[in-house]
Amino acid sequence: MNDVTFAQPAQAPQGGLKASGAFFVETVTWVQHWTDTLFSFRTTRDPALRFSSGQFVMVGLVKEDGKPLVRAYSIASPSWHEELEFYSIKVPDGPLTSRLQNIKVGDQVLIGRKPTGTLVLDGLKPGKRLYMLGTGTGLAPWLSLAREPEVYERFEDVIVTHTVREVRDLNYAELFEKELKEDEILSELIGDKLKYYPTVTREEFRTKGRITDLIASGQLFSDLGLPAFDPAEDRVMLCGGPSVLADLKQQLLDRGYVEGSIAQPGDFVLEKAFVET
Repeated sequence: MNDVTFAQPAQAPQGGLKASGAFFVETVTWVQHWTDTLFSFRTTRDPALRFSSGQFVMVGLVKEDGKPLVRAYSIASPSWHEELEFYSIKVPDGPLTSRLQNIKVGDQVLIGRKPTGTLVLDGLKPGKRLYMLGTGTGLAPWLSLAREPEVYERFEDVIVTHTVREVRDLNYAELFEKELKEDEILSELIGDKLKYYPTVTREEFRTKGRITDLIASGQLFSDLGLPAFDPAEDRVMLCGGPSVLADLKQQLLDRGYVEGSIAQPGDFVLEKAFVET
């Protein structure tokens, strides 16, 4: 069962945290513990923070010595949303997540002032279909981009894949399967363009297997009723663990894809900034 926390606001440190040149100080507004290893949270958003859907910022807490303890987090909310949402793992001995997982509504966190990252539309050449391939919390940037109107203006089909170990880790499935298609603002724009493709590696599920294997076998495409990857038409974004990113990148290179960047848009982009902490 999902554990949603709407706790009484916790008392901030005396005088509250102080904003610095590098960080905003934001207040936690919502926390959801999906499992014993995954949780999400939202914070207030300073009006001065501007970002593109798909980017990440540094997020963290202040250590006892007063120094910031931060890591890179993709922003899971779209660029137009009034709050910031983040999707995180829980690492028992992690310097940051061992503490961050205990935040409650009303607590304060540090949010970096300089969003960045390669998972943005400007890094891709025009195309017909957009694939967003994510594993684990690598789903986070797709949560942002899937709610970005420009995505549906630029592409005829938008495919979000989410590969996890266990079925219970398919967090946000309801968002993709139901909520977005019923959203008052986005539903008309999304129409039938959005396709959600969850896969599980360690349990029985309607789609079982690593996303790399499902691509190699062609099952991904047959299940979706779409042609195999074609660099002339398909654009791809990648986010997940280092090993799966390396394998996915090689699969694309073998098919003639060219990696892109904001400076030189290409056929695919990937994010390398994340480590478990």
